[in-house]
Amino acid sequence: MTDDLLARHRAVLPSWMPLYYAEPIELVSGSGRRVTDAQGRSYLDFFGGVLTNMIGYDIPEIREAVERQLATGIVHTSTLYLIRQQVELAEKIAQRSGIPDARVFFTNSGTEANEAALLVATNHRRSHQVLAVRNSYHGRSYAAMGVTGNRNWSASGLNPLQVAWLHSGDRVRGLLARLSPDEQVDAAVEDLREVLATQTAGDVAALIAEPIQGVGGFVHPPDGLFAGWKKVLDEHGILFIADEVQTGWGRTGEHFWGYQAHGVTPDLLTFAKGIGNGFALAGVVGRAEVLESVAAISFSTFGGNPISTAAGNVVLDYLLEHDLQANAARVGAILADGLRSAVGGLDCVAEVRGKGLMLGVEFVRPGTSEPDPALTNRVFEAAREGGLLAGKGGLHGNVLRMGPPLTLTEEEALEGLAILVDAIRSCAGVAA
Repeated sequence: MTDDLLARHRAVLPSWMPLYYAEPIELVSGSGRRVTDAQGRSYLDFFGGVLTNMIGYDIPEIREAVERQLATGIVHTSTLYLIRQQVELAEKIAQRSGIPDARVFFTNSGTEANEAALLVATNHRRSHQVLAVRNSYHGRSYAAMGVTGNRNWSASGLNPLQVAWLHSGDRVRGLLARLSPDEQVDAAVEDLREVLATQTAGDVAALIAEPIQGVGGFVHPPDGLFAGWKKVLDEHGILFIADEVQTGWGRTGEHFWGYQAHGVTPDLLTFAKGIGNGFALAGVVGRAEVLESVAAISFSTFGGNPISTAAGNVVLDYLLEHDLQANAARVGAILADGLRSAVGGLDCVAEVRGKGLMLGVEFVRPGTSEPDPALTNRVFEAAREGGLLAGKGGLHGNVLRMGPPLTLTEEEALEGLAILVDAIRSCAGVAA
């Protein structure tokens, strides 16, 4: 029984591991974009295991590839031996990365990927100074927490890095929110120059930034900001790390990588989540000159293992063969336009934002920009009652997050949209 499992969970797992919903659910089966809980209730999934089940559930091609690898008897060898699936996937990712003369290092999670990128960048520049962005999230390891600009996720105030903080692209609140997109870019670039002159010793290793902030509530800057930043970075030899853990693989619809909206090429790019479609797979790809900046022996025991890379190869092939980037753009527009039309004008909705199938709705107290996490939670619970799973986020916990599988159909988008609109309007006290 779920209640018994909840009691057992609380008895042996730490309290800082959150569970969704007032009555937590156990998901026991899934197919396509739908999952079923232990009580037999079916849900349309608009969060995909935190944007991880990118192709959906129970995909025959992925299952068959994993079963073929299992049938060999080789689940793990370590990277001390050649792994064909790993090499093949690295070739594909290097080619798709847009980074010239690229090398790929596989890890198990986005946290490890960002940790590796920071290790490489600080080694390459011989500096522990790093630029990061307010409201960001980059993982739960020591250095990754150090560059996370969201105190809800910063479990330690200790930091191995010296970090200077830049403004985010928040258009609801903050110093840059009142500016037009062009003015915001100019102000952010000016801010970067001032930060370099006043908060650093000059020899900064890297800037790490998410094209769209995931945990931060899908906040994103105007297109072109990274280009403005990178011009300044290049003047100082500072590396640029694009954290594409949530924005990669065509999820934004308009581009394969989030960084491409800005007309720049990063020195390092981190990836995770969707590429494994639930199998633990992540990594960093970067220019050979930079990625080779590790003076000692290093490897990841499980990173890029035969099982996860067997899955990853099929996921990437499936993604490209079915043009899921175009589907994300098309179906995402149905959701974004529908939400803006139906609830965007409500005085409790500050913003409907995002790109492709990476969308957020920010809730505030009517007539203000004051966050309303209580309303957000009511909408969140109401959506589940209506048969839709979504996520939450934002610095103040007042953003409903949606990151469905990229295989979401138009019919499913309309179904989910109807549930969301009903949940938002009913919880906001708006008549149907």
